[in-house]
Amino acid sequence: MNNKPTIAVIGAGLGGAAAGALLQKAGYPTKVYEQAPAFARLGAGIHLGPNVMKVMRRIGIEEKLNAMGSHPDYWFSRNGMTGEYQSRIPLGEFARENYGAAYITVHRGDLHELMVSTLDQDNLYFDKRLVDVDDSGNKVVMTFADGSTEEADLVIGADGVNSRLREKLLGPEAPIYSGWVAHRAIISAEKLKAYDLDFEACVKWWSEDRHMMVYFVTGDEKEYYYVTGVPEPDWNHGTSFVDSSREEMRKAFEGYHPTVQALIDCTETVTKWPLLERNPLPLWHENRLVLLGDACHPMKPHMAQGAAMAIEDAAMLVRCLEEVGAEHYQQAFELYRTNRFERASRVQQVSHDNTWLREDEDPAWVFAYDPFEVPLKQPTSQGSPA
Repeated sequence: MNNKPTIAVIGAGLGGAAAGALLQKAGYPTKVYEQAPAFARLGAGIHLGPNVMKVMRRIGIEEKLNAMGSHPDYWFSRNGMTGEYQSRIPLGEFARENYGAAYITVHRGDLHELMVSTLDQDNLYFDKRLVDVDDSGNKVVMTFADGSTEEADLVIGADGVNSRLREKLLGPEAPIYSGWVAHRAIISAEKLKAYDLDFEACVKWWSEDRHMMVYFVTGDEKEYYYVTGVPEPDWNHGTSFVDSSREEMRKAFEGYHPTVQALIDCTETVTKWPLLERNPLPLWHENRLVLLGDACHPMKPHMAQGAAMAIEDAAMLVRCLEEVGAEHYQQAFELYRTNRFERASRVQQVSHDNTWLREDEDPAWVFAYDPFEVPLKQPTSQGSPA
């Protein structure tokens, strides 16, 4: 007989899917609720460093991802104007030998589809937007926008930067607009063959106040993706993104290297997204509710580690539940926070500062991390990381 608590995961994004998959593998009766009406191949590119691939190994999809993704040998940083190399960070075989897994780049939608496919499909519910949660008894009662209610022993908020669960714990508070936007576009690599230029597998073009990160998102290198960081004083659109244009891109990257100009020339459609942040939250959990990922530490994407932090959170949360026993869930949640707060906050800060790998540095503190193997720090007191 399974006496493990029932768990609800709110949100089937990358962090929520990781949490659901790992919990189900560990034998927890787990249901995952997603507000989107159905799965869609959304998003564009994403980096999966060795730290994330070690979690994918536990979920059971590491080899499929290795076959699906592009495997850059280096992360290059280059001067946006001159093309001069500022750093050459070895990946490829070096990453496998030194960090314990591959470093890949892949289409976020392909990754998401694979992760969602690992979930028990009978316990995955779409079109379920959480509107209220009552944690006043020995069960948590969730109310959804369609009028339905569900119960669980524990509820995990993996519902993103505008988390309803975070709002329940801490009150309504809008995320902070960082003053930066990200342009995103996928280009057919076939178009680039018209240029006598080297389109590297993973390169970030920098200038003083903006950048463009470029990489392949498929193993066959047919889709080439760029994402930018460009200062923009205000975001008054009232939407999560808007359409941009080649003309806007040319203006934003005027004077940049011919390789960047070629990418802009080959752009068919490009969107623009506000980059949102929050200050480190004082509270990650309360009673039967706990947060992970963007629900408690949203960050700029400038380290390519935002989703990674959510996936690491999921792994550490499940490890802590197993470590102390899920019947001691409050101790498990505090152990989880203790072992995630410092790392997530550090990544949040470096992402904000936008200095990651701009010059040669040792990235082992990020890439060599394994949430299943790192020694656990014990809480010094309730609510304070060790």
